[in-house]
Amino acid sequence: MEQVLTLVVKLQVDINQQQLLGDTALAFASACNWINQNINPKLTNRNSIQAVCYKDVKEQFGLTANHVVRACARVAANRLTAKQKGKTVKYIKPTSFDCDSRTFRFIEENWSVSISTTGKRLTVPIRASNYHRGKLKSKQPTSAQVCLHRDGDWYIHIQLKTEPPKLINSEKVIGVDFGRRDIAVTSTGKSWSGKNIQQVRDKYSRVRASLQQKASKGTRTTRRRCRQVLKRLSGRERRYQTWLNHNISKAIIAEAVEKNAFVAIEDLTGIRERTNQQPRSKTERRRSNSWSFFQLRSFLEYKGVKDGIEILAVPAYYTSQICHCCLHIGIRTNKKFKCSNKLCGWCGDADENGSKALVTS
Repeated sequence: MEQVLTLVVKLQVDINQQQLLGDTALAFASACNWINQNINPKLTNRNSIQAVCYKDVKEQFGLTANHVVRACARVAANRLTAKQKGKTVKYIKPTSFDCDSRTFRFIEENWSVSISTTGKRLTVPIRASNYHRGKLKSKQPTSAQVCLHRDGDWYIHIQLKTEPPKLINSEKVIGVDFGRRDIAVTSTGKSWSGKNIQQVRDKYSRVRASLQQKASKGTRTTRRRCRQVLKRLSGRERRYQTWLNHNISKAIIAEAVEKNAFVAIEDLTGIRERTNQQPRSKTERRRSNSWSFFQLRSFLEYKGVKDGIEILAVPAYYTSQICHCCLHIGIRTNKKFKCSNKLCGWCGDADENGSKALVTS
C-alpha cells in the first residue's frame, strides 16, 4: 500500500506569474466543467473519459496535453466520490489545477518549482520551511496541485509517495475511547480532556453570533468592521481543533510503537444522525455536530500506516455499557460506570472502562 504525504508550500509569485496561474486554473476548471456536462455522466474511469473528449478539450481550452489528461482524471475522481455518496458533480471552481511529472518539476538547487501554464513555463521560488526542506531533500516528486487559497496567495501541494513499513505482528492492543468530555482515553491510562476545546468552541460561537448580528445592523462603519473581524477569525476554531487532534494522534501512535501494539478505536459512523433524532437543546446539538472524532480517526490511520501500526475500528455498540472485566452490561451515569454483575462489581471511570472494553471485544 502506497502512502502519499502532501506538503503545502507557498509560492513566491509576481504579478505576471499570478495572472498566468489564474488563467491556467480558469482554463482547467472550464475544461473540467465542460467534460462533466457533455460526457456521459455514467463514465467514472479516467481513460474512458479521455478517449472520447481529449481532442475537443485540447483544441477548445488551450491546455497542454498533460493538463487535459489531468482534467479528465479530476472529473473521473470527483464523479466516483460523488457516486459513492449518492450525489452528482455540479461545478468545479477555478481555484486549482493538477500537475504531473511533465507539467511540474521540483528544483532543489535553488528551492523552486517549474510549472507549465497556458502561456509559458514558469520557474517559481517556494517558501520552504525547515520541515519542507527535510522532506523534499533528495526527492523527485512527480505530482502536485497548484491552488489559490482563501488568503489570496498561491500554494503548491507537493505529493510525496513512499512505501510504508509492514504492519507489526503483535497480540498487544491499545484501546482508545472517543468522547466529548474526554476527547480520547486509552486503555493504558492516558486521557485528553475536552473541557478546553469546548470552551474555545463556545467562545467562538458567541463571538460569531455577536459579530453577525452587528454586521447586519448598526452604522456603515460598524458593519464593515464586523465583517473584517469575522474574516480574520474565520478558521481559527478549525485550526485549533486540527492542531489538537494532531497532538493526540501523534501521542497515541508513539505509545503504540513503544509498546509494539496495534490500536483499537470505536467506529462512530452515523452517531450524529442517531443522536440528532433525540430532543436536545440548540447548544447541545452545536457541540455534538462540531465534535471532530472522524478527523482524529483519520489522523490515527495515516500516522499508523507511516509507522506500521494497524488501526482497527470496532463497532461501538455497547462498548460504553459493557464491563471490561466480566463482559456484563453495567450502569453508566455520566462519567461513572458500575458493573451490574454482583460477582464482579467493578466501578470506575466510564471512558476508561470503554477503552478497556475495546481491547476485550
